[in-house]
Amino acid sequence: MGDHVFRYEGYDILPAKGLVRLTYSCSGEQFVETVTLDGADWDAPGADAAARLLFFLAGVSYYKAFAPPVVDLGDHPVPAGFRAFLRSYYRNGLGEFAFRNDLDLRDLTVVGGTDTPAAASAPTTDAPPSTRPLVPFGGGMDSIVSVELVKAVTPDAALFVVSRPADRFEAIERAAAVTGLPVVRAGRELDPKILRSAELGYLNGHVPVTAVVSAIAVLAAVTTGRDAVVMSNEWSASAGNVAHLGEDVNHQWSKGIDFERGVRAVLDSLLGPRPDYFSLLRPFSELWIARRFAALPGYLTEFRSCNRAFHLDPARRLDHWCGRCDKCAFIDLVLSPFVPAADLAAVFRGDEPLANPAMLDQLRALIGGGAAKPFECVGDVDECRAAVVLAADRPDRAGNPVLGALVAELDVDQVRASVDRFLAPLGAHFVPGPYAAAAGLE
Repeated sequence: MGDHVFRYEGYDILPAKGLVRLTYSCSGEQFVETVTLDGADWDAPGADAAARLLFFLAGVSYYKAFAPPVVDLGDHPVPAGFRAFLRSYYRNGLGEFAFRNDLDLRDLTVVGGTDTPAAASAPTTDAPPSTRPLVPFGGGMDSIVSVELVKAVTPDAALFVVSRPADRFEAIERAAAVTGLPVVRAGRELDPKILRSAELGYLNGHVPVTAVVSAIAVLAAVTTGRDAVVMSNEWSASAGNVAHLGEDVNHQWSKGIDFERGVRAVLDSLLGPRPDYFSLLRPFSELWIARRFAALPGYLTEFRSCNRAFHLDPARRLDHWCGRCDKCAFIDLVLSPFVPAADLAAVFRGDEPLANPAMLDQLRALIGGGAAKPFECVGDVDECRAAVVLAADRPDRAGNPVLGALVAELDVDQVRASVDRFLAPLGAHFVPGPYAAAAGLE
């Protein structure tokens, strides 16, 4: 890290252009990001506070270019406790980035900001039930399950999709069409310099993008009259990958419960009880979600979460599952106990990871047989072991050599004893009444 300061310069709401402009600087460089929202009412109560939260959380994409020891919030208003929250956000959200770049962020300091009173609010638990939720949607298994649960609560839900302006991802659009819900869209345009990080000599690596999407979704909810942002982050997202400098490094930290708890407190200070923000799938394992998804056959041929479907360059996007990445391996594994083998073979166009001995090491890493859990949005090691044993029990998987090799590395009786645990609610959550009832939590 250098002896520089990362500065939050300012944010501007430009209603005539339908966008928010965010400006940052560090080490003589200025970075400008824009976020567009269609149909936004920029005069809506809370719009400025929501834009300020986005300004604060989106800065992480530019801080990482130099990773200096000081973050300066300038004279921007902040609620009580916000500096501590932002410091945790940087340190934990950039844990993988620091690990891969051999950086130590433990001495990061957040300075500046002017203290401001919290928004007048009643406790969120006393607020009336949400009836107009916004569901961030990525076209994968988790957000599809959330959408179907939300539809059981209220007909007035909408999907929320973020992409580069005027860009559309087929992998999202096809699944979104199956939901039958309207789509609220946002366009996020990163500063072009940050996309040239390697060329310009900037540091580069993973950022907590789910947190930024969450902030954009909150802004969209505030400016389009929506009363909740319903995320699809599950129990296993809180589990880390490796230890670095004595601390847990979690690729999915901004999908985990610590971030959810922290940002809910910030939102309550900035905006009061609405919009609510919670993950509907928080207490559930990916195994539970996979079983629920398997009961929605209309999505099986339309969903996709292989990262190669989301390349920034449209010419490099795949229009099918690659069958070779850690995400493909995990999705195949976790669905294999619940979806017929022939159907999964068709999903992967005959290139199914479980049918490919060359994928054995990647699958082995999912059950704890590798050096570390993959830096990818994949499930907990123990639930992946449960998926292996359940899949191997299926008659249509009999004799599968890949599953056979994985089973041979497990204590099968011990794994069987854990299966029921992963098919029931597992932990703490913030899911409010009607949604909790739809998910079977009440």
